[in-house]
Amino acid sequence: MFKLVLAAVVATLFAIAPMQASGAGAGAGAGATEQAQKSKPAKVAKKKPKRKAKARATKKRKEVASVGANGQRMVRRVRTVNGKRVVTYHPARTAAAAVAAVATAGDRAGLDKTDDPLSLRSSVAYVVDQNSAEVLFEKNANVALPIASITKLMTGMVVMEAKQDLDEVLRVTDADVDRLKYSSSRLPVGARMTRRELLHITLMSSENRAASALGRNYPGGIEAFVAAMNAKARALGMKDTRYVDTSGLSSRNVSSARDLVKLVMAAHEDPLLREFSTTPKSTVQASGRTMHYANTNYLVSLPDWNIGLQKTGFINEAGRCLVMQAMIHGRNVVMVFLDSKGKMSRTADAGRIRRWIESLPDRMDVDAVRTPTITASAPALPH
Repeated sequence: MFKLVLAAVVATLFAIAPMQASGAGAGAGAGATEQAQKSKPAKVAKKKPKRKAKARATKKRKEVASVGANGQRMVRRVRTVNGKRVVTYHPARTAAAAVAAVATAGDRAGLDKTDDPLSLRSSVAYVVDQNSAEVLFEKNANVALPIASITKLMTGMVVMEAKQDLDEVLRVTDADVDRLKYSSSRLPVGARMTRRELLHITLMSSENRAASALGRNYPGGIEAFVAAMNAKARALGMKDTRYVDTSGLSSRNVSSARDLVKLVMAAHEDPLLREFSTTPKSTVQASGRTMHYANTNYLVSLPDWNIGLQKTGFINEAGRCLVMQAMIHGRNVVMVFLDSKGKMSRTADAGRIRRWIESLPDRMDVDAVRTPTITASAPALPH
């Protein structure tokens, strides 16, 4: 009997085992089905980003195409602002456009191909002994080129020769805003300053609105002032020179290095022009507001330079320019550098000229040691 009961229990256990196994299989199948059901949305979720990415790409293409229709290529820029992703589009400058943007009048005249013994970066250079007028170095000195803010030296001369009240308070107006080059200025419209302060920052910091205000407050206005500038140039024998404004923002302000030496020598005779052009730093008052200005030529701050007068200049058509009177190796020298390539190249060229002069004997035969004269045909003056 016991054996019969034991056999029945064993048979029951074998009958239950397949059921559990079948249950396990069903559970696995259910789990697989559930997992498959879960995986379907996952696959859909993966497809959605692709569709979004495609939509973004399409949107991007539409934006570029809409801009491209105007003939201007655009550059897409992505940045994070306050934790948010910001996409902007900016005009792209082609290589040809970049070259055209930096090509100067000197480049167009082929002056950048001129070699010289000192390997200067300036297309034009002219160095003269101030006392004897002997030429020490010459490179394309007869070529008339845009002179940018070197113009302001003549502006200063006309102001001083007019003997206008330097303490008269003048007002900067909307007429002084640069609408030719759209250059920036620290002088707001409505600022009031004395003529002296305007002249100071014109020569020291090349402030364009100050130069404009000086010309506008001349008897007869800006046209009379420019006429006086040209008359003074003729009086100084500056045959290659023409002025059309007081600041030099226009590329039609042109001169040659030979002419500019005459301008520097004449301006150097005025103590105030010497002082204002070589002040390293200055504080001026504009409508009661204190403003700090620095010289555009850092050489005036260096103790190993003895500079009596200087002026820098730059517009795209002119390149980097510099005129300077300095005492070098016991002699007064006037230096002119036009169409220099590189932000620091004009002052570096001045350093090269200085080291060359310092290497010469104290008493020298100029004809024997002067560097070979290099000349170039001058382009026609613009009208």
